[in-house]
Amino acid sequence: MIPFWLPLWWSVSDHRLKPAVFLDRDGTISEEVGYLNHISRFNMFPFAPAAIRKLNESGLLVFVVTNQSGVGRGYYPESLVNAVHDLMTKQLAEAGAHLDGIYYCRHISADACACRKPGAGMLDQASAEHGVDLVRSFVIGDRHSDVELAHRVGARSIMVRTGYGEGEILWHAREWAIMPDFIALDLTAAADWILEQTR
Repeated sequence: MIPFWLPLWWSVSDHRLKPAVFLDRDGTISEEVGYLNHISRFNMFPFAPAAIRKLNESGLLVFVVTNQSGVGRGYYPESLVNAVHDLMTKQLAEAGAHLDGIYYCRHISADACACRKPGAGMLDQASAEHGVDLVRSFVIGDRHSDVELAHRVGARSIMVRTGYGEGEILWHAREWAIMPDFIALDLTAAADWILEQTR
C-alpha cells in the first residue's frame, strides 16, 4: 500500500530520475591483482574505455562502486585509493570516456557497514546525489556480491567472466539463490547487452 503522504507522481520506478550503470573496479574495469597496494599495479583492461564511452554516449550515468577493505586492514593508505582513481579517470578521459562518480568502501566485513557490497549504501548515496532510478539501473561485476547488490535495490545484474568471474561461475553458480540477469564475456559485452535492453 502506498502511504497517503506520497505525491501523486510517485511510483516504484520514478521516470523523472535517470537510470545508471554501476561498475565494480577490480576485475571489471581493471585487472584483478588482489590487494592493489601500489599504483603501478593498476592496469585497465584495454577494452574498458570504449565500453564506458558507449554507455556515456547512450545517456546513462556511469559510476564505479568498489570495496577497498585493504584500507581498513591497513594494507595501504586511503590516499592510494584516491591516486588510483585519479589515474583511472585520467586514462578514461584520454579515451573520451568519463565516470559520473566514484564510490568506495574502506571497511572490512567485521565492521558490518551499510556501504560494503553487497550492502546498498554506495548505490543509495549515488541515487541521492545524482537522481538515479535504481530500479532502471544495472550493476556489473565479477563477484556474486555484485549480483546480490543489484537484487537488493531492484536493479539488473551482469556478471563478467574477467577477474574472479570465470571461477565464480565455474565453482559456485550451482549454489547461488540469485542468478545474474546476464553473464558477459567482459565489460564490452556487458555494455552491449545493456544498450540492447535500453533501446
